[in-house]
Amino acid sequence: MNILIIDDEQGIRTTLASVLEDERYHAFSAEDAIIGLDILSRQQIDLIFLDVLLPNMGGLEALERIRKDFPQIEIIVISGHANIDMAVRAVKLGAFDFLEKPLSLDKVLTVTRNAIAIQNLRKENIDLKKRIAPKMDILGVSKQIEHIRALIKQAAQSDARILISGENGTGKEVAARAVHDFSSRADKCFVEVNCAAIPDTLIESELFGHEKGAFTDAVSSRKGRFEMADGGTLFLDEIGEMSQALQAKFLRVLEGHPFERVGGNAPIVVDARVIAATNRDLEKEVAGGHFRHDLFFRLRVLEIIIPPLRKRLEDIPILADYFLDKFSKETGRKYQGFSPEAMRVLMNYRWPGNIRELKNVVERAVVLSAGPWVQESDLLLTTLHTTGETDIRRESTSDIFVPLSLDDVERNHIMRTLNHLQWNKSLASKLLGIERTTLDRKIKRYGLEKGE
Repeated sequence: MNILIIDDEQGIRTTLASVLEDERYHAFSAEDAIIGLDILSRQQIDLIFLDVLLPNMGGLEALERIRKDFPQIEIIVISGHANIDMAVRAVKLGAFDFLEKPLSLDKVLTVTRNAIAIQNLRKENIDLKKRIAPKMDILGVSKQIEHIRALIKQAAQSDARILISGENGTGKEVAARAVHDFSSRADKCFVEVNCAAIPDTLIESELFGHEKGAFTDAVSSRKGRFEMADGGTLFLDEIGEMSQALQAKFLRVLEGHPFERVGGNAPIVVDARVIAATNRDLEKEVAGGHFRHDLFFRLRVLEIIIPPLRKRLEDIPILADYFLDKFSKETGRKYQGFSPEAMRVLMNYRWPGNIRELKNVVERAVVLSAGPWVQESDLLLTTLHTTGETDIRRESTSDIFVPLSLDDVERNHIMRTLNHLQWNKSLASKLLGIERTTLDRKIKRYGLEKGE
C-alpha cells in the first residue's frame, strides 16, 4: 500500500513516513503539491496526506486537481489551528477526513486504516461489477449488429453525445440503454423523454421543470428530466419532433450554459450525458430549415445507425426464438419452436414495424397457438409486406405495378388495425406498439377517417 505525504514541514513528513513504514506501508514524500502531482503521475498511490497551506500551489487547489485526475485515491487533509475552516472546505470538496496539527499518531493510524478499508471496499465493488457486467440486449449475428455492439462498448467509454438513427421499432432505446449500462454512469439514472409524446406546451416544463405557480396547473415545484438525470444519462427519443423554440434553449444547455425552471430564475447546472434518437433524416430536416444545424452537430458527436430488420434477415430466427422463450416463460406454456412454414413466413415478411412488430407477432402467436410448435396460421401475417413480388401493389383493373413507399405501408397497416378494432384507439396503439399520442399524430398526418 503506497501512501504519499504532501507537506512543506520536513519534521511532519519524516514523522508521518516513519510511523506509516512501521505499519508496513510504503511512504513517499513531497514538500509541495507540484512535486506531489509529479509523483502521482509516476507512482501507484493509494492514499494521500495533504497539508492545506502549501507553497506554489494551495492545498485546496491541489485537492481539486487530484480529485479530478485521480478520483480513486482517498485524501486526508492536515490542518493547523488557524486553518480549520479551510480543512472543512476541503472535506466538502471530497477529502476523506482531516487531522488537526499537532498530529496524534493514534488518530493518524486510525484514519489511515479507515481510508484503506474504504479503498478495499471500492476495489471489491469494481471487481464485483466486472463479474456481473451488464449483458448486451442487442441480439443478432449479422455483421451490422456485431458492428453496433462494438460501437456501443466503445462509445460507453466517454461522455460524448450520441445520435442514434433508425426506423421505428429497430431498438434505438435498447441501444441507448446499453451505452448507459456499459458506461461509468451505470449506477445513476437513465431518464427517457419521448419528444413526440409530449405536447409542445408541456415539453419545456418536462425537460427543465417548473416552479409553483408557473402556469395554471403548476400547484407545486417540480424537477425536470434534466435534473433527474444529473450524474446519469438523458435519452431524448424522437428528437426530430422538438420545436425550434425549444431547440434554441436546449442548444444553450448543451453548450454548458445553466438553465432555469419554467417560472423560476435560479440557475441550474447538471451533469447529464445526452443521447438522442430519431427516425427522421435529420440532415434533410436541417436542409429544409426544420432542425437547427448547430444543434444537429452538437448532438451527432458520435452516431449509431440501426438497420431495419429486413436488412439483417439472419437475425430474425434469433430474435423470434428469444421472444418465443420470453413469452413462453411468462405464460407458463412450453413451445419447441417455429414450424418450418412459420419460420419461412417470418423470413419472407418485410417487417415495416421492425423488432417491435416481430415481438408483438410472437406474443400474439403464443396466445393463439395450441403448441408445441408455432404454426404459420398462428402468426396472422398478411402477404402485403412479404418479400418478392408481393412487395408491390397490383391495380385491380390493370397489369400496372406500383411500388409501396414506407409511408404507404405504415398508413395501410394503421388503417387496417383501426378498422379491425372498430377504431378503438387505445387498443390499436397497444397492438401497434406506439403511444396513443403518436397514433393520433399519425392519423392526422395520413388523413385517416373512420369508415375508410
